[in-house]
Amino acid sequence: MDKKRTFDKDFYKKLWQLMLPISLQSLMLALVAAADAFMLGRVEQDAMSAVSLASQIQFIQNFVIYAATSVIAVLGAQYWGKNDIRTVKDILCIALKVSVFASVLFFIGCVFFPRYLMLLFTNEEILIEIGIRYLKIAGWSYLLTGISQCFLAVMKVSGNAGMSAAVSSVTVILNIILNAVFIFGFIGIPAMGVQGAAWATLIARIVEVLWSAGISHTKKYIHPDYRRFFTQMKQLKSDYYKNFFPIFGACMFWGIGFTSYTAFMGHLGTDAAAANSVSSVIRDLICALCNGLSSAAGIIVGNELGAGKIDKGKLYGDRLVKLSFIAGFISTALMLLVLPLSLQFVKLTEQAAIYLWGMMIIMSVYMIGRTVNSVLINGIFYCGGDSVFDVYSLAVCMWGIAVPLAAAGTFLFHWPVLVVYACTCVDEVGKIPWVLLHYRKYKWAKDLTRDTAAI
Repeated sequence: MDKKRTFDKDFYKKLWQLMLPISLQSLMLALVAAADAFMLGRVEQDAMSAVSLASQIQFIQNFVIYAATSVIAVLGAQYWGKNDIRTVKDILCIALKVSVFASVLFFIGCVFFPRYLMLLFTNEEILIEIGIRYLKIAGWSYLLTGISQCFLAVMKVSGNAGMSAAVSSVTVILNIILNAVFIFGFIGIPAMGVQGAAWATLIARIVEVLWSAGISHTKKYIHPDYRRFFTQMKQLKSDYYKNFFPIFGACMFWGIGFTSYTAFMGHLGTDAAAANSVSSVIRDLICALCNGLSSAAGIIVGNELGAGKIDKGKLYGDRLVKLSFIAGFISTALMLLVLPLSLQFVKLTEQAAIYLWGMMIIMSVYMIGRTVNSVLINGIFYCGGDSVFDVYSLAVCMWGIAVPLAAAGTFLFHWPVLVVYACTCVDEVGKIPWVLLHYRKYKWAKDLTRDTAAI
C-alpha cells in the first residue's frame, strides 16, 4: 500500500494548524457568552433575562454574517487552492458588501427603534426598558461585527488561521475583563450594570475591527482591492449568492428550531429551563472541537477541489469522515467527564440537578451526531458548493421529526422532561446514515472555480 495513503504528514500538519486555532476561537466565543450570563446573573435576574432577550437580535444578525463568511470559506478556499489571489479579494469585497448592508439594518433597528425590537420578545415593561438601555449602546457594535468577521474569515482560508484566532481570542478576553470592570465597577469606574456589558461589547468590537482590518492590509495578508469594490463581477456574484442563500436558509431553519427547543423547555417549568440553560452552555463549549474540525475540513478539501485535484479531495474527505467519528466519541467522553464538575459551579434545585444529569447523558450521545454532521455537512459538503443538502436535512430531520415530536410531547401528551429533551436531540443522531449515504455519492466533490476571464 502507498505509504502516502497510510500516513500523510502534510495533511495532518495542515489539519492541526487549522483545527487548533479555529477550535480555540470557537471556545473563546462560547466563553464570553457564558461570562455575560454569569456576571449579569450576579447583578440581577431581570438584567440577565433582558440582555438574553436583546441578544436574540444579534443572534439573527449572526445568521447573515455566518452565511456571508461561509461563502468566503467555500469559494475562497477553492480559489486559494487554485492560486487565484485576485478572485479571493473579489470574494472578500462581495462578502463585505453583504455583511455591511445587513449590519447597517440591524444597527438602525437597535439604536433608533429598540422598543419595537424588544416587543418582539417580551411584553414585560421592566425587561423592555433594560433591553432598550443595552441595545442603544450595543447596537453600535453590531455595525462593526460583519466587517471584522469577513477579515477574520479570509485569514483562515489564506493560511493565517492562527492570527484570526489570536485576534478573536484576545478581543474576547478583553470583552470579559471589561465586562467585569464596567458591570461591577472596578478600578475607580462606577458600576454600570447592563450598560456596562454593552460598553464592554462595543469597545471589544472596535478593537477587533481595527486590529483585523489593520493586519489584513499588511504584507502576506488578503485585503480588498478597493478599486474593484463596485465592479459588477456578475458571474462571481452569481456564484456567491448561489451558495449564500442555501446557507442562510439553513441557518434560519437551525436557529428557529433551536429557539423553539428552548421555548419547549421553558414551558416544562423553571427546573427544566434552568437545567437546559446550563447544558446548552456546556454543549457550546465542547462543540468548539467539532467546529474547529468542520472549518478545517472545508478549507483543506476546498483547496484540493479548487486546484482541480478531485481524487485527492475525495481521499482527504474519507480521512475526515473517520476523524469526525473519533472527535465525536471524544466529545462524548468530555461531556460525561464535565458532568460532575458542572454541578459544582451552578446552584440548582434538587429536581433541576436531576434533569441536568439526564440531559448531559442524552447530549453525550447527541455529540456524536453533532460532530459527524458538522464535519460532513458544514465542512465537506459546503466546500464543494453542496449547501442545499443542509436545508433538506434540517427540513426533514429537525422540522419534520424533532420539532413536531418535542412540541407534541410538551403541549399534547405531557411527556416527562427528559423524554421531550431527547426528542430535541434525535435529529442529529438520526440523520447520520442519510448524511453518510449522501457523502458516498460524492456529489459534493466539485471544482467551483472559473477562469478569471469568465468572472
